[in-house]
Amino acid sequence: MKHAIVLFASICIFKSVSAQSADSLFLRTAFIKLERARDYTLSVARLMPAEKYGFKPSHDQMTFAGQLLHLSANLGWLSSSYLKNNGTNPVAKDDMTLNQKDAVIAVVEKSYRYALDALKTFHPDGLGDSVSFFAGPMQKMQIINLMNDHQSHHRGQMIVYLRLNGIAPPAYVGW
Repeated sequence: MKHAIVLFASICIFKSVSAQSADSLFLRTAFIKLERARDYTLSVARLMPAEKYGFKPSHDQMTFAGQLLHLSANLGWLSSSYLKNNGTNPVAKDDMTLNQKDAVIAVVEKSYRYALDALKTFHPDGLGDSVSFFAGPMQKMQIINLMNDHQSHHRGQMIVYLRLNGIAPPAYVGW
């Protein structure tokens, strides 16, 4: 009986340590992935000439600048609302009207700095916490995945904008 208790306790401790290690690994890789996404997004942003920041393929689509600002505002919103728990979105409402290349890029850089800080300071124990989200309850780990998916979606659109203007996009930078 004594051996069974020791074995059971050892299994519980191992599972707990394994889960903590996996959660820490997830956060470390999410941070690295976000750093690379920042670099790739900024490469895309810098390739588009300043005079093309107002370009949009059709009247019902966002401009190139609008894509970058939307991506940035969403990144700021998700990280401030769900990872920093009621932090302040680094992208202000006034930022959303910018259309000058340098000003837009500054907003993009600011939002990525904020989101990276949110990931860096987020404790792994909170990954399973459930939050209220407009699409239904989500765990904070899902919010982190959503941050990546959303920026990838809009960056993909911006790559098409580059190609429509005869500009070859930068080589893909993955994980």
